[in-house]
Amino acid sequence: MPSVKPVEYADAAPEVRAVYDDIMATRKVDWLNNFWKVLAHDPALLRRTWAGVKEVMAPGALDALTKEMRSEEHTSELQSLRHLVCRLLLEK
Repeated sequence: MPSVKPVEYADAAPEVRAVYDDIMATRKVDWLNNFWKVLAHDPALLRRTWAGVKEVMAPGALDALTKEMRSEEHTSELQSLRHLVCRLLLEK
């Protein structure tokens, strides 16, 4: 069981809901994974992280799927963020 409870949409502060809404609208989904929900404990970090991911994933020379696969495989910054979240979950 995780030691940091994900922030669900219904329980989120208005500023967190705004980021959640942008994530779902941009990605054309109706759900969020726990990565975003855990980051929501720090709304500023959630906002900055999403802004960075959104910029990288914006339309360009590569399609979104290719960018997502490449970022998963090769972007140390994204991997570092995931490792940080995992570390924070384990430390609590």
